[in-house]
Amino acid sequence: MTTFYIEQFGCRATQADGAAIERQLREQGCTAVAGRDSADFVVLNTCTVTAAADAQARDVIRKIHVANPSTRIIVTGCYAQRAPEEIAAIPGVAHVVGNSHKPQIATLLKTISAAPISRNDEPAPYHSAPILSGDIFALSDVLVAPVLGGEGNHTRPTLKIQDGCNSRCSFCVIPFVRGKSRSLPVATVLAEIQKLASSGFREIVLSGINLGTYGRDLTPGVEFLELLKRILDQTRVERLRISSIEPLDVTQDLIDLFAASNRIAPHFHMPLQSASNRILAAMHRWYRAEHYARRVELIHERLPDAAIGADVIAGFPGETEEDHAATLRFIEQRPFTYLHVFSYSLRPATRAASLPSHLPGEIIKRRARELRALAEAKSAAFGHSQVGRTLRVLTMHRNANDDASQTPALSGNYVSAMIPDVLPHNQWLDVSLAPGEGKTLVAWPLEASVESTGGAG
Repeated sequence: MTTFYIEQFGCRATQADGAAIERQLREQGCTAVAGRDSADFVVLNTCTVTAAADAQARDVIRKIHVANPSTRIIVTGCYAQRAPEEIAAIPGVAHVVGNSHKPQIATLLKTISAAPISRNDEPAPYHSAPILSGDIFALSDVLVAPVLGGEGNHTRPTLKIQDGCNSRCSFCVIPFVRGKSRSLPVATVLAEIQKLASSGFREIVLSGINLGTYGRDLTPGVEFLELLKRILDQTRVERLRISSIEPLDVTQDLIDLFAASNRIAPHFHMPLQSASNRILAAMHRWYRAEHYARRVELIHERLPDAAIGADVIAGFPGETEEDHAATLRFIEQRPFTYLHVFSYSLRPATRAASLPSHLPGEIIKRRARELRALAEAKSAAFGHSQVGRTLRVLTMHRNANDDASQTPALSGNYVSAMIPDVLPHNQWLDVSLAPGEGKTLVAWPLEASVESTGGAG
């Protein structure tokens, strides 16, 4: 019996890819184990958005190899696509598989698992690992298994319906490692959502690298808004959540659809990156601060309690203190509920890598701290604004670090709270929110029973 463990890094799209790999390995007769120390194979599904993500992957490879030299490590994902030779040179790596060949991992593992595995403490003789990767642009005309499944998430499966990106933001390496935008056919999306809903999953998250471009490559073309309407009309999904979507794709019609349906989570994650128009131009972003501000206003007018999140980059080359201050003011003055803050990281082959005026690391770190402090304040203020409200939450799977006497829950508008009782996950519950210890919110059930269909997770 061949055992495996998948270690995930990065975004929801990457996590969805990992769920697909898990499904394929199980179909090959392999068995998932709870930890990497007991696995014959460890598949590292990597991210390469920042230099820190690359370093994290290298560190994990070394730790696995030191702890168990006989474990065969297969490295895949965006880092593997971008720098396969670099990864192949790390002792302990058995194979490097780029995004271009990710669907072949199950076959690869079946083939190499036939070779004997030495269970001793002696490291295998070092050699550069074989590389299974190639030009992702040559393979990007068809979206191959963008990953349908709930294997990687016990409560809320992620369905990746779009991959790749046709934009060329100057800081971003993702188009080079995922190729051009391509979409899963509408019929496949509907069938997979119906399958997940029929299995008992109550919330499904739609993800993609540039989700708002969904369907533009299909023949005939399909707009993302039309897809959402068809999902609501033709499937039984109880709650649909949208992952990150570019601000210019958040139209009045899209906001109106969210407001009209209680089956779409009132949650918008729109990358901002900067609120300085000068920096947005240097980033090759297709909007300006005033365009973004109008989207936030439209959302808040129609859905005043919606979650509004953003990605922000601290320390882009040439960013002045005035540019940074403009971003802080912009965020402070608007109803953001959380932020994902990234310190600028030079990525090879991007246009920003060749820009002058790269900033010292200490300045980047200080600006990132200031943005994160503001994010904490905005998140706390939003949580406080929800105290006393009645919200419908979904009970979540408990993590290892969660209090065993409580149950985590998530609302449609992305409020996390703890229910002071032990309940099964994947259940709807109406709760009243109250302050808890520290930053924690307590969700007090309004009725004794929970609504359940069972079967998921």
